[in-house]
Amino acid sequence: MKIMGNSKQFVLGLVFSLGVAAAGANTGGIAWDKAPNHQNDLASLQNGAKLFVNYCLSCHSAAYMRFNRLKDIGLSEAQIKGSLLFTTEKVGETMKAAIDPKQAKEWFGANPPDLTVIARSRSAEGQGTGADYLYTYLRTYYPDDSKATGWNNLAFPNVGMPHALWELQGNRQPVFDVHTEHGHDVQVFKGWDQTSPGVLTPLQYDQAVGDLVNYLQWMGEPAQNTRVRVGVWVLLFLGVFTFFAWRLNAAFWKEVK
Repeated sequence: MKIMGNSKQFVLGLVFSLGVAAAGANTGGIAWDKAPNHQNDLASLQNGAKLFVNYCLSCHSAAYMRFNRLKDIGLSEAQIKGSLLFTTEKVGETMKAAIDPKQAKEWFGANPPDLTVIARSRSAEGQGTGADYLYTYLRTYYPDDSKATGWNNLAFPNVGMPHALWELQGNRQPVFDVHTEHGHDVQVFKGWDQTSPGVLTPLQYDQAVGDLVNYLQWMGEPAQNTRVRVGVWVLLFLGVFTFFAWRLNAAFWKEVK
């Protein structure tokens, strides 16, 4: 699934610049959903890379990632040059944002954060990983007329940013159950009421966000899959070596009384 649009690129950049940068201040919200971890799914990683480049790179850099590193997830150099090189003409360049840093500081008050390791930068005991937070955050917006932007977020209450992907997700309202605890009414989140459909079905939207988060997680440690594969072979070698060493030791000492 390939989703394009210059205006949407800028808006999603705004999402990350204002929301993710402020995520460290989150002190409330709902429990995080578990992000799909498909680090070996090349199709998911490739779609996530396309979403990242088309939507995020207009405002956010990934200064520690080079375009040619995308070969590791199955993209050829021709594919990278043909559909992903929007901010440079050289496949060996790092992923630098298209936005002017001075303009970014003027518009946002600060330069949008680098997203190379954004999925590794947030976790909470009993909550989950940074990937879980991003996956939940991008899926829990709802209209709120009391906010200046017209939007709020369950994962980051009172977030100071709009919902850039509302056309894809559509509008939906959270459904709460109210009960009394210690003399006070407490709202408990129960689910969502879809008030208007989006371009994507709820399942397709969750899959798109999952692909984007999957790529952000991979980008934070591109060598992860290689490290795991090497680790498995090392453990197998040590197991075989231990067996032969044990049998050799038994043969060496069998005549010793």
